[in-house]
Amino acid sequence: MTILKFYRPEILFPCFAQLISLSGIGPRTAAIMEKRIGKYVIDLAFYFPVSMINRRASPDISEVIEGQIATLSLNILSVNIPPGRQTRPARIIAENETGKIEIVYFRAKSEYLKSLYKVGDRITISGKVDIFNQKKQITHPDYVVSFDKKDTIPEIEPIYPLSAGLKQNILRKSSLSILSKIPQLPEWIDESLINSKNWPDFKTALTKSHTPESEADLDLSSKHRSRLAFDELFANQLALCLIRKQQTNTELINPIVGDENVINKFISSLPFQITTAQKHVIEEISEDQKSSSRMLRLLQGDVGSGKTLVALIALLRAVTSGKQAALLAPTELLSKQHFQNISQLLKCLDIQPALLIGSMSQKQKREVHEGLKSGKILLVIGTHALLTQEIEFINLGLAVVDEQHRFGVKQRLVLGEKNGGCDVLIMTATPIPRTLAMTAYGDLKISQLDEKPAGRRDIKTASLQLDKIDDVVNRLSKAIQNGNRAYWICPLVEESDKIDISAAEERNKFLEKALPEANPVLAHGKMKAKERDAAMQKFETGESQLLVATTVVEVGVDIPEASIIIIEHAERFGLAQLHQLRGRVGRSNIQSSCLLLYQSPLSITAKSRLDIMKKTNDGFLIADEDLRLRGPGEILGQRQSGTPEFKLANLSVHSDLLEIARKQALSLINEDPMLKSKRGIACRNLIGLFEQDRAIRYLYSG
Repeated sequence: MTILKFYRPEILFPCFAQLISLSGIGPRTAAIMEKRIGKYVIDLAFYFPVSMINRRASPDISEVIEGQIATLSLNILSVNIPPGRQTRPARIIAENETGKIEIVYFRAKSEYLKSLYKVGDRITISGKVDIFNQKKQITHPDYVVSFDKKDTIPEIEPIYPLSAGLKQNILRKSSLSILSKIPQLPEWIDESLINSKNWPDFKTALTKSHTPESEADLDLSSKHRSRLAFDELFANQLALCLIRKQQTNTELINPIVGDENVINKFISSLPFQITTAQKHVIEEISEDQKSSSRMLRLLQGDVGSGKTLVALIALLRAVTSGKQAALLAPTELLSKQHFQNISQLLKCLDIQPALLIGSMSQKQKREVHEGLKSGKILLVIGTHALLTQEIEFINLGLAVVDEQHRFGVKQRLVLGEKNGGCDVLIMTATPIPRTLAMTAYGDLKISQLDEKPAGRRDIKTASLQLDKIDDVVNRLSKAIQNGNRAYWICPLVEESDKIDISAAEERNKFLEKALPEANPVLAHGKMKAKERDAAMQKFETGESQLLVATTVVEVGVDIPEASIIIIEHAERFGLAQLHQLRGRVGRSNIQSSCLLLYQSPLSITAKSRLDIMKKTNDGFLIADEDLRLRGPGEILGQRQSGTPEFKLANLSVHSDLLEIARKQALSLINEDPMLKSKRGIACRNLIGLFEQDRAIRYLYSG
């Protein structure tokens, strides 16, 4: 594969100067900023204040209220400054024509205070007013200047988010100085759109964001913040359009037609009827495969909607066309499960898939590598081992990527680029709100399975306080005596895998004593694969009726006999992740139930999540609520590499701008595919500014 050099338009060089190169930022501060903000000038330019201090108020002392920020010009009446840094506070009494006020310092250097305050001097101070013993006072004023320098006190001070080691004064000074470094860039937004929205130019919008004059200027919906949000969304959509164009421009020499007789035989052999939604999506995918342009399609469907079967028919179409096909799953557990299920389903056709996972022996891996290279193996199922450079296909026609949210955008395209390009089908069981789909998957066509197989029932969901766990165990004991199988999911402790595992192990010991008849088994991600697989096997066969696990069972575990899931500390999970976990049951015509155990007191957001889970089984509705409650960065329960993290855009505020950005990007790329026009070159700057690297490489390769 040709490695293209990374290019950045020269006009952007000042934007990507390192922060350490700026006056006043040393190595220590630069290191702290790099961790929290970024290492370039543009990173700090995009780091906006979240509030402000207004020092314009200069009220009468007699009318000033507690907690108010006041800027007052005063005459000093008396100065009582103890020597050294004694515990007794320094007290300065001052007045103006509206009343008296006390200025207080604790453990301040006496010499420093004496230089500031002399009886008879006229000064101007600014700070928060407190009332103590019915006296109005300002403790440690923010500013103290002589009266003739009162204009040096800023009327407005922006407040930036801080982390350990960062200070407001450094951020304020640095932010103002870097604005002078940002060049005046040619406009990339369509003139009619700018006029209709009354937006400022890019640099003016940046400046306004760092120098608010009122609370309204901090609002995400203000004109300058909306303009910058659009810039980021437009860059994102341009990049996705360019990537899609690059991918689909690769024409397939032999489109995938498949053997309809074999496919019909396979469908007839199934022990169930495929749904109307499945038929529709199978047809969509078939049309893509038959096209001479490469397929790039996202298949999203709720848990239990039958995505794997749809993908298998697409894989079968590729294999019966004489091409190779690959299914990529995020974990060995899921890869093995796909391998076992697909092997069973394809027995009637005498087609045997191959498995490729990291825990296999070198000899086994080598045999698969050679089989793929020679063409002896037509269908392979595996983990990210399929992404390595040493894997060579002789004629790869289709790559299916399962559980896309576990992979990044770049990873999902690596398989598709093998053999000079093949069709790519991506599956996700986590329903994605339309706004997120447009930003993370805008380069893909989207198919949706919104129908459950016949006979599937909604899962009954309830919630209960964790301190009633004894009642839960008693009810679970009765259910197990009636032949039910159950999952017990232990709390997710994001900060520590060790704590997470310890909680699972302790809960397993408790349940072994409380429910010995259930023969509980334990599964978590840090166990040896053989031990975990053995536990899962016992649960699958019914030797164990209770599986105690962490979120290792969140995706891909398919045991139709399991009809109960108990999720401990449900308040710690995101909505989409709760829905994923709940989807481990309800996979047959047996009535299933989900119990959400929570620790009181619940936050408003946590209560909302549990209420939504009890009200609906609709994954797409749940995904929309998850976006509203958690924000795009957390939509899948934890930060995922496939989901873009926006610095300036907030999809709950700027979703209308995303629609406009999408249309503008499509229109521009259709008119100017390589962005070589005057506006196109300005858009190259925009793409470079937001570091859409893949799109930049494509542009400069052309």
